[in-house]
Amino acid sequence: MLAFASLLFLVGIMVVLFLNGLPIFKETGVFNFLFGRNWYPTYDPPEFGILPLALASLMVTFGALLVCVPLGVGSALYLNELAGPRQKAFLKPIIEIIAGVPSIVFGFFGMLIVAPMVQKIFNLPVGFTAFTGSIILGIMAVPTVCSISEDALSYVPKSFREASLALGANRWQTLIKVVIPAAGSGISTGIILGMSRAVGETMTVLMVTGGAAVMPKSFFIPVRPMTSTIAAEMGEAVVGSSHFHALFGIGLVLFVITLIFNIIAEMISRRFRVKLGLGR
Repeated sequence: MLAFASLLFLVGIMVVLFLNGLPIFKETGVFNFLFGRNWYPTYDPPEFGILPLALASLMVTFGALLVCVPLGVGSALYLNELAGPRQKAFLKPIIEIIAGVPSIVFGFFGMLIVAPMVQKIFNLPVGFTAFTGSIILGIMAVPTVCSISEDALSYVPKSFREASLALGANRWQTLIKVVIPAAGSGISTGIILGMSRAVGETMTVLMVTGGAAVMPKSFFIPVRPMTSTIAAEMGEAVVGSSHFHALFGIGLVLFVITLIFNIIAEMISRRFRVKLGLGR
């Protein structure tokens, strides 16, 4: 019953996005909307090209992965393989607390601490850049990656480790060549879900990336990802206007991207469960 209700809710969201986003695809054309280089909704005539926004989202997400993957997977490895009972009892609640912090709090942290540091260290005109957004989003995604990766590592049978050690491998070799490959599918799932959160995050990127809807040429310039564009402009868009439908078109693109990421994560997770005999 719960699965049916979730599917119905998902279909409802998709129908709303499709009905409200379809007019902009008809008006500007699918290619011009997806690959247009200019986002000028208030010009006469307006231009609705989301390529700068999409590239900004991809850039910030890629940067976030460079932060969250080493920290998240490394934390999971430490918790599962190296930490003692007391350390684990202390660190796991901290990770769960970080996961529960509202995104707007991370946004304030980025505005007041990270952005000024980035501006000073790299001698930039402004600290609100794609690089700043990547750092904050990466920190936000760490609990997701860590939690799922730690679960995957805990499912690796103890016999795998014992067999590796019995054959003469040391602890580090066992970890790198046996444990991580055995939990690879689960770790990949965690990374993909962390990526999904980074792609769909709104308030943080709105607050720390600068909000410039231009083609991103560097990590150290202000950008405007797709989510922050919707949040910043939906309040001023006239209902039923081309601008209004363009924002729903962005939402539809984001929905499809996030849905693809989650489907891939579920497929990988199912493969992991079958591989280790945990059921289909």
